[in-house]
Amino acid sequence: MKLYERFIHKIISSTFLKFIVILITLLALGASVMMIPTKIVLAKMLPGKSANTYSVYIDLPLGSSIDETKSVSECVQSVLRKEKEVTDIESFLGQGAPLDYAGLVKGSGFKSSENLAELIVNLTDKHEREERSYEMIHRLRPVIKQKCEKLKDGTVIKFIEQPAGPPTLASIVIELYGKDLKKSRAIAKKLAKILSKTDGLVDVDIMEDMIFTKYEVVPNLDKIQKSGLSVEQVQKILYLAFQGMGVGVKNSETYPTQIELFLRLDDNTRRVLSKSLDDIKDKLSSFELMNQKGLMVPLGEVVDIKKAKNEPTIMHKNLKRYINIIAETDQVSQVYPLLDARDMIIKEFSKDYIIKKESVKNFTHMFDLHLTDKKTGEKFDIVWDGEMKVTLDTFRDLGLAFIAALVLIYVLMVIYYKSFSISGIIMAGSFLSIIGVIVGHWVADIFTKDTFFLTATSLIGFIALMGISSRNSLLLVDFAKALMNEKGMDKKRAIAIATATRAKPIMLTAIAIILGSALLASDPIFGGLGVALIGGTVAAVAVSLIFIPVLMDNTKAIKKEEN
Repeated sequence: MKLYERFIHKIISSTFLKFIVILITLLALGASVMMIPTKIVLAKMLPGKSANTYSVYIDLPLGSSIDETKSVSECVQSVLRKEKEVTDIESFLGQGAPLDYAGLVKGSGFKSSENLAELIVNLTDKHEREERSYEMIHRLRPVIKQKCEKLKDGTVIKFIEQPAGPPTLASIVIELYGKDLKKSRAIAKKLAKILSKTDGLVDVDIMEDMIFTKYEVVPNLDKIQKSGLSVEQVQKILYLAFQGMGVGVKNSETYPTQIELFLRLDDNTRRVLSKSLDDIKDKLSSFELMNQKGLMVPLGEVVDIKKAKNEPTIMHKNLKRYINIIAETDQVSQVYPLLDARDMIIKEFSKDYIIKKESVKNFTHMFDLHLTDKKTGEKFDIVWDGEMKVTLDTFRDLGLAFIAALVLIYVLMVIYYKSFSISGIIMAGSFLSIIGVIVGHWVADIFTKDTFFLTATSLIGFIALMGISSRNSLLLVDFAKALMNEKGMDKKRAIAIATATRAKPIMLTAIAIILGSALLASDPIFGGLGVALIGGTVAAVAVSLIFIPVLMDNTKAIKKEEN
């Protein structure tokens, strides 16, 4: 320790060396912080989590038949069955799968339409396979989309992973608010097109019902009466032929209740060759009903067939009409694709709309945009939601917690030392541990296969380091003051001896923290916490044993107390 004592004494005795230490520390702080905006270190709410199952949502255009949905579903399954890690596939046509963690917010329980299907893909145990579930999805997504989406124009196939954190509707969600539904739909299509062109975004979809033409079969009361039929006859044959209905019951000795007899035409008989009006009329004319006189009357003679538009579902939130445009991220953070897409949106819409950005003061909505039509003055709001919103909320709350920790520690130090400058030295040592936190993530990213993100758990680790770093600086200050007051040492020598003496326990404490945190570093969720504690502890030790003595020497508040 004598060598280290002389080393510290030499630094604090030289103005040039003190300047070099301060300069290197400030450069290290600046360089580490700049790693985030320059994307050397990427930030994300939580990293991907390998699971033993994932879902595939298949959305065909509204109005598609169950046969078309089945065809796309079988195409997807044909690709998945070739994967040796896939143990089985559960298929749900025309309905959502039983609710799981992700499906709670994605609306699986409300799905009931012929154009929808869900597949549950079960895998071998994650501990027994090398490829993680999100890596498999990343590999298979383009293959399945290219092969199966073209079977029916407008089909969207989405891969849904079990979320590592709070479940959200999607990674990126745009809520488009506007009173004019027609214009809102046009804007939504433009937004979806922009998201599709943004690197890192996949599975883009507009959550709205498409407008399509349908045919309504309306019983003609006048023709029905003249034909000697009843309206009930016509309605029952239509329902019986195409939808099916119970026509009786059967009793069984082995079954506790009556068994309903369900009658419907087979698929080939009730299927219409095409969606043309003539084919529909021909199909209806093939059905005949017996009137009161025993004569057979073609069904097509007593009904009117009318063209009509479907009635789409209208979505409301906070009493405002809106449309959701969603997208998932492909092994990237939500932040950077959002920023890229937002810039493209501003550039694209500035031709026809006056664009107003949300105030930065409204932190969780600071990326929102307000559009005003230059010609009509109509207003539309683009609000960002989804996992991106959760990320902003979490980072805001953790940021406030970090500030609160800084203020609380500073107040306690001021009360204890009765000095703002000494308290400032201790706080500087605590804050500078951020150098190790960020650099630690950069190093971890180099040595890991996947991107190692700066996550919410990383910030929790940084906040936890505040107390450890403060303790190191506090020990140096107290010991140096004690040497000056009790041993009568001069300031520089007291600082050097205090630093050299406390170096050993500080380093032993740091080693214990590093070894304990190493167990967390390999965890997929809490790896950020482990790396933050390891890197931050290393930085805190370096700052405490080199930078803090320089600040102590330059502070007049550290001096001998007069009796």
